[in-house]
Amino acid sequence: MNYLMILFLFLAFNAPADNYELTLSIDNIKEAKGTIEVGVFNTTDGFLEEGKAFKTYSIPVNGKTITYTIKDLPEGNYAISMFQDKNTDGKCNLNFIGIPKEPYGFSNNFKPKFSAPSFKDCSFSLISDKTLNINLID
Repeated sequence: MNYLMILFLFLAFNAPADNYELTLSIDNIKEAKGTIEVGVFNTTDGFLEEGKAFKTYSIPVNGKTITYTIKDLPEGNYAISMFQDKNTDGKCNLNFIGIPKEPYGFSNNFKPKFSAPSFKDCSFSLISDKTLNINLID
């Protein structure tokens, strides 16, 4: 192999993936306490299952609206779920029939009616920097 071929292969296999900025604008926060726990999913498999998110973020709540920028997501299809962990126990507390007792939200501002949303309900494409507005459901 010649030098140019080796250089080409090195660059092709070691080129950094393009990462985009995803800015979350989170509204409808009634109480400035606890954290917003964000799960970023990149596949239908395991969507909304604990420990199955592609990336997770914990954002301190310090106002009625929060803006948070994620800078480490490569191009792809994603869906976001979040909840306000008011009591900071690390989980989304549910009532006896499984409905969250703490404020929650999804990308596309999907509002579930009779069951949890699917990945498809909440999915969006990240192909450049993007801002999502998500209103918490209380």
